[in-house]
Amino acid sequence: MKIETCRKESFTVIGKEGSTAEGEGFIRRLWNEANTHFAEVAALAKKDGNGQLVGVWGAMPDLSRSFRPWESFEKGLYLAGVECEDGAEAPEGWTKWVVPGCEYLRAERENEDSFSQVLRYMEDNGIPLAGAAHDFTDPQTGKDYMCFPIRRL
Repeated sequence: MKIETCRKESFTVIGKEGSTAEGEGFIRRLWNEANTHFAEVAALAKKDGNGQLVGVWGAMPDLSRSFRPWESFEKGLYLAGVECEDGAEAPEGWTKWVVPGCEYLRAERENEDSFSQVLRYMEDNGIPLAGAAHDFTDPQTGKDYMCFPIRRL
């Protein structure tokens, strides 16, 4: 598994919010809802110079929304959404989060064990987790990544 360091300044995500309290499969349901109604936020999405989306995010802060990791990696929130312009306002039924800037360890999601493999790598190398991990899909390549904050900016 290739793990690289990257840096991302604070950014805005507008999406569909849910909680682990909603039970198994809640993340899949959020993505279904977000994808089904994407037209409602498409005009707010941040785009690159070619008009392509900049990023699709699954942000995962703790229940307090302070962007700490999920409690015991079992209890937290999830926002299935798209990166938007910073001044964008969420339409009714959508939620806006401003994700703090961080330096991340980024790894391509290769299988169901990828998350635990990165955590094990961090533990083996004495790298502390500095915040909530996030899912990221690169619209240019279609590849899915996990981003683990190792330092807040």
